[in-house]
Amino acid sequence: MKTVSRVVAAAGLAIASLNAPVLAQDYPSKPVEFIVPWSPGGGSDTLMRIVAGNVTPYLGVEMPVINMPGVGGTVGLTEASRRDADGYTISQVHEGLLAATATGLTELAWDDFDHIALMTASPQYLVAAADQPFDTMEGLVEYAQANPGELTIGVTLGGVPHLHAAMIAEAFDIEWRYVGYEGTGERIRALVGGNLDLAIGDISSSLQFAENGDLVFLASGATERMAQTPDVPTFMELGADLDLSITRGIVMPAGSPEEAQAAMEAALMELSQDPTFVEQINNAGADVAFRGREAYSAYLANLAETVERLAEVIAP
Repeated sequence: MKTVSRVVAAAGLAIASLNAPVLAQDYPSKPVEFIVPWSPGGGSDTLMRIVAGNVTPYLGVEMPVINMPGVGGTVGLTEASRRDADGYTISQVHEGLLAATATGLTELAWDDFDHIALMTASPQYLVAAADQPFDTMEGLVEYAQANPGELTIGVTLGGVPHLHAAMIAEAFDIEWRYVGYEGTGERIRALVGGNLDLAIGDISSSLQFAENGDLVFLASGATERMAQTPDVPTFMELGADLDLSITRGIVMPAGSPEEAQAAMEAALMELSQDPTFVEQINNAGADVAFRGREAYSAYLANLAETVERLAEVIAP
């Protein structure tokens, strides 16, 4: 009996060892839904659709995008956090989630997810409506100082754009009135439509309107001039020590299978080295900034400490 038991046990271990890699290879066996917690047309939507549109050769399945905007990105992220942790739902986070947590907008936190990969970094721009009495940063500062509190600027209240706008105002000793919009695309459309004087934008949401003459780039939050906007000075060139970018990464609901996390990380790492993908991200005004699971988690932990320290600046 003991011999039979040993044989059965050994057979069971052998079957388990054979099944383990098969289970890993079985993922993914169906499309992976990508919840983008922002409205269509903004930087997150544009960049994440580039990810979704190019990842299939590396992941093996399609990645349909579902936009779920609302409350500073927390509506879609809350839905993502509640989905089955089976590897078939991913979402996107950036500094906005950390700001929303720090200011009490949501109880959801960055560590309520499994972090898969940091993918992109996007310098932010200060953009103005084309009908303003200024078309340079110097002109804006002169006008704003002569007319304190008159200008309106579109941001995500309590979010990173709000923080960036407050940092610009502080650096240049100016005052303006903050107007809240859910996503970048929404506030840029409001700017073009004549409902705002200024907004925090990016290449993907704003370049076409600038080329059409509907708005003007005043300054860039990049550390060096961007190839897509070579005539736009950086804030650093203008005398302000401001590095204003938004990073975007991929997460899964907490507790997702290890094999799913590893497979997604590997697919995204391969994608990050794809020349076509890199070109499309660059053309959208961002850089590929891949970090894997461990490095991305460490990045978010450090960033959370910084945002917490600055929370009072952007508290609603």
